[in-house]
Amino acid sequence: METIGRLASGLAHDFNNLLTAILGYCDILLRRLSQEDPTRKGIEEIRSAGERAAGLTRQLLAYSRRQVLKPQVIDLDASVTSMIPLLRRLIGEDIELHPTLEPDLGHVEADPSQIEQVIMNLVVNARDSMPRGGSLVVETSNAELDETFAKRHAPTRPGRYVMLAVSDTGSGMDEETRTRIFEPFFTTKQLGKGTGLGLATVYGIVKQSGGYIWVYSEPGMGSTFKIYLPRVDAEISPETPGKTSPQPPRGSETVLLVEDDQTVRSLASEMLELNGYTVLQAPDGREALDLVRRHGHPIHLLLTDVVMPQMSGRQLAEGIATIHPGIRVLYMSGYTDGVIAHHGMLDAGVAYLQKPFTADFLARKVREVLDARAGRGPTGSTEGA
Repeated sequence: METIGRLASGLAHDFNNLLTAILGYCDILLRRLSQEDPTRKGIEEIRSAGERAAGLTRQLLAYSRRQVLKPQVIDLDASVTSMIPLLRRLIGEDIELHPTLEPDLGHVEADPSQIEQVIMNLVVNARDSMPRGGSLVVETSNAELDETFAKRHAPTRPGRYVMLAVSDTGSGMDEETRTRIFEPFFTTKQLGKGTGLGLATVYGIVKQSGGYIWVYSEPGMGSTFKIYLPRVDAEISPETPGKTSPQPPRGSETVLLVEDDQTVRSLASEMLELNGYTVLQAPDGREALDLVRRHGHPIHLLLTDVVMPQMSGRQLAEGIATIHPGIRVLYMSGYTDGVIAHHGMLDAGVAYLQKPFTADFLARKVREVLDARAGRGPTGSTEGA
């Protein structure tokens, strides 16, 4: 299992660069074609396949606990409540859904989108175990795990937790199956009915969020998955809904793009130029510094890969900041969080773009960083960001 995790992490960088190119050029082509163009359907299918491939990569990285999370203080009751209409459609009319939520539930710190994925995957798994219908309970409660529980459920640590449980009245599992359910690619479903990554993804997200997951099941008696996430006393993070508009935001600033992968560099340059930016390109840090010294005009944003030969993105940003002290910085990478953290890129407030990215997301992220309040240093952080 650890070997598969390392393999997933190692492949992520190159694979995400390829997916960035596939999805990005699809976006550019779709922007240039009219809605009536007969070639749109084929390009949209290519893009859809690329998105599914990106989803599989995220699942593998979630299992290996090497994905980049965006944790917030959240209320699990609110997360479950917002998903109930979707869950009812997902399980169908033959399965009864019973939310059982504790009113005074404590808060947890986790990535909201990943928690939603956990709930979705557990509910889908429960649904598939009840082909003739049944009952599904989604429950939350506060939990105090003592020394006795911790000793019986190693490596759990005693403390204050919030529990999320998903229980079904399905076919259940024997002991041999229970011991393997969190392995990637292990599945009891028919060929073509599942990737075997659903529960592996749940396991990875829970572990990366500092929690624990246990399953209780017997053949013919259904199953219960219990997740324990550490309780925090902080207030719920304020929601920051993104502003949506039919067209991606444009600009006229100068962007220095530094990326060692030529395909991704050409793609990102074309994306930015389509939105009105002047783009200067360099394949590595040394050439970028030489270009900055020769340019002699303002450069408003540095868009740089994190891991490059000779000089990292952070080292480059620090070097350019001595020439252009007010330059804004946006880092991008296809590597996973372990590698990025090694390069000092996961500090709070750092502007970061995960590959693969779409043309619209790049345009919005660039505009967001350029429009941020003053105070941004070479790490890309901003006061109040």
